[in-house]
Amino acid sequence: MLKPQDLYVLLALLSRVDGSAGYTELAEQTGLAISAVHGALKRAAVARLAMFEERRPVVLKPQLREFVLHGAKYAFAPVWGTLTRGVPTAYGAAPLNSVIAPSGDPVPVWPHPKGTVRGLSLAPLYPSVPDAALKNERLYAVLTLFDAIRSGQAREREAAQKLLEPFFQ
Repeated sequence: MLKPQDLYVLLALLSRVDGSAGYTELAEQTGLAISAVHGALKRAAVARLAMFEERRPVVLKPQLREFVLHGAKYAFAPVWGTLTRGVPTAYGAAPLNSVIAPSGDPVPVWPHPKGTVRGLSLAPLYPSVPDAALKNERLYAVLTLFDAIRSGQAREREAAQKLLEPFFQ
């Protein structure tokens, strides 16, 4: 059974420019222990979302695309909280905020002490997501687009799907 950190590691691998990384690089990128990355990738391989080529993890992009766009929002449903300070996500963050004009409502944020925006708390996929996102722009984009798919209205989900497509190429 997939855990939230499994999808998190797969999205981190997907966000990499070369699409490849070892356990150490993924651990540094995600803030997870190397053993947690290893376990996540083993579970992802069992779920047929990843495989190993020459002992290096490879995302199976068509399968991951299908899961992210159609299944993950049910498996990892959004958990909303109260107004808080945090890191913008979903339609409140790039790249989606250039397509979806914000309304007067508070934007979704991952609660975080270094956050710069006051908004409606949306629990991140995994606790280390905000820290990792602040360090890596591409990972931040992929994670916020996933949040838009799992928590957004139809227009936000559709725009997020289009913006995610280049990562699946």
